[in-house]
Amino acid sequence: MISITVLALVFGVVFLAELPDKTALAGLVLGTRYRASYVFAGVAAAFLLHVVLAVAAGSALTLLPQRIVHGITGLLFLGGAAVLLLKKGEGEEEIRRPENQSFWKVSTTGFMLILIAEFGDLTQIMTANLAARYDDPLSVGLGAVLALWAVAGLGIVGGKALMKRVPLGLITRIAAAVMALLGVWSVYEAATA
Repeated sequence: MISITVLALVFGVVFLAELPDKTALAGLVLGTRYRASYVFAGVAAAFLLHVVLAVAAGSALTLLPQRIVHGITGLLFLGGAAVLLLKKGEGEEEIRRPENQSFWKVSTTGFMLILIAEFGDLTQIMTANLAARYDDPLSVGLGAVLALWAVAGLGIVGGKALMKRVPLGLITRIAAAVMALLGVWSVYEAATA
């Protein structure tokens, strides 16, 4: 059974955390150079793989006593909030243009770019934390993958317009605040359990 509450919470947190990340910029660059549907296919597959790995790692944490899980996830959320607030703006990386625009070449380029750039990324760690925190791998995984796909789609199709209207600093501060609240709540639950 899917929990709409957990799915919505995970979607919101992951979406806000990923929006100012380099992935949206990479999607924007790839989307301006190649057919958007080809880029999205590769990017979506890479994000799905990342979420499966993150949820599996987070689900393994649920085997520990709840107090320890709440303490660990609380500290990791607080650390993630600090990383969001302290990280500097990242520049666009140069992406080489393949010679032809075949589906396989373009989607493989998108897949490899995201697979490498996002491995061990903050949102992957956050997804593992959420899977451990809520012990609902299906809802967490679905919320995370939908959020990542939404950010990728925005970056590929409409990134320029969004970046002009919504300051990335504001999005980053909102994501950090939500993560800090989740961290404080988890630490509180660990202390009172």
